[in-house]
Amino acid sequence: MIKGFKQFVFRGNVIDLAVAVAVGTALAALVAAVTQSLIEPIVGWMLSLIGGSDGTVGGTITIAPGYELNFALLIGAVITFFVTLAAIYFFFVAPMNKYRAMTGQSDVDTRPPDVQLLEEIRDLLQQQAGGTKSS
Repeated sequence: MIKGFKQFVFRGNVIDLAVAVAVGTALAALVAAVTQSLIEPIVGWMLSLIGGSDGTVGGTITIAPGYELNFALLIGAVITFFVTLAAIYFFFVAPMNKYRAMTGQSDVDTRPPDVQLLEEIRDLLQQQAGGTKSS
């Protein structure tokens, strides 16, 4: 039982997944900190310019006493989402695609083996059906 667990852990996929989760968590924390300290204040300031200079916090609408809609927070979250996607793409996906292209792994068939086999059978049956019709 321990041997099977060892094979499972050291197979590579689990370690890759653990690294991906750790890097993703660190990246999310970094982007959240940048958003909270930089983007949200700028968005709030810009929204306060649009809303007027009556001293209210920019990007909020009070719908009842104690209940506010905070558009600066929402816009900041959307920006955080897209910055996170861009960071993942430019720091991980693009370099990995370039590495795969350089090593000749870019055209690796990622379909499951059973799907590949079924497609091969389908193609052979079509060839046989086409061959018998023309004969």
